[in-house]
Amino acid sequence: MKLPIYQVDAFSSQVFAGNPAAVCPLEAWLPDATLQAIAAENNLSETAFLVRVGADWAIRWFTPGTEVDLCGHATLASAFVVMRFLDPAVSEVRFGSKSGELRVTRDRRAPRRFQGVVDQE
Repeated sequence: MKLPIYQVDAFSSQVFAGNPAAVCPLEAWLPDATLQAIAAENNLSETAFLVRVGADWAIRWFTPGTEVDLCGHATLASAFVVMRFLDPAVSEVRFGSKSGELRVTRDRRAPRRFQGVVDQE
């Protein structure tokens, strides 16, 4: 199985700084045991998995040992991957998660910077 995996240092513009997270875009959800095994292999604090749902994305986060309900830095890392590599034309990314809708917008004053807004119902 070949999957794209990005390692992003959130909260930093420098390599080897900030808060690292793995981001793995998928075409469809894999079994939970497979997602967990990938996160364990990455051995980072979080691995975010994304699946496109229309114009939005579904997101799930795994530590090397368990799935978690929310992870801020992995969400920002995921938005970076979407806006930089997967869909560069968008200025906002919406994620559906167990914690509700999460939105990340591009800072118009500094296009390489992102800011996140969490909306929960």
